[in-house]
This record gives sequence, structure tokens and C-alpha cells, in this order.
Amino acid sequence: MEFTLTEHAIKRCRRRKIELEWISAALTHPARTENDEDDPTLVHALLAIPEKGFRILRVIYNETVAPIAVVTVYFDDEVTDL
Repeated sequence: MEFTLTEHAIKRCRRRKIELEWISAALTHPARTENDEDDPTLVHALLAIPEKGFRILRVIYNETVAPIAVVTVYFDDEVTDL
């Protein structure tokens, strides 16, 4: 799946040491997706990352633009039901 990263997402990836292939995997084959509670243009893709001890990666992206734009990305340690 083709995607771009916003400047914010680029900074967060660098700071959190998140690999682009993990983002791609989450967007292509998410374990679960969720609609954003506040913004109807945003979707959350969640995926466990084996290289990070199966921590849950949350990728928040805008699906109304082409290519989709990743807004932010982080490991969500509060997700326990994936």
C-alpha cells in the first residue's frame, strides 16, 4: 500500500525507532482497525510487532487522500485485547 508520512510522523518514527516496514505491514495487514473518535477522516491500524516483543504498533492515517497520509505512529502499551 502506498503511503506518505507527515512531518510529525517522520519525527515520531525517528524518536521512537519505528521502521517503515512495520508501518507498511500495519497498513497492509492490520490485526484490527478502528475509526478515530474525533476525526472521521482518520483510521487507526493496529499490529503486534515481533521485533519489539509483540508490542502493539498504532498507525493513525488519513484515508481520504491519495496516497494515504500517516499522521502519527506509536507503540500503544494500553492495548491488551489484540
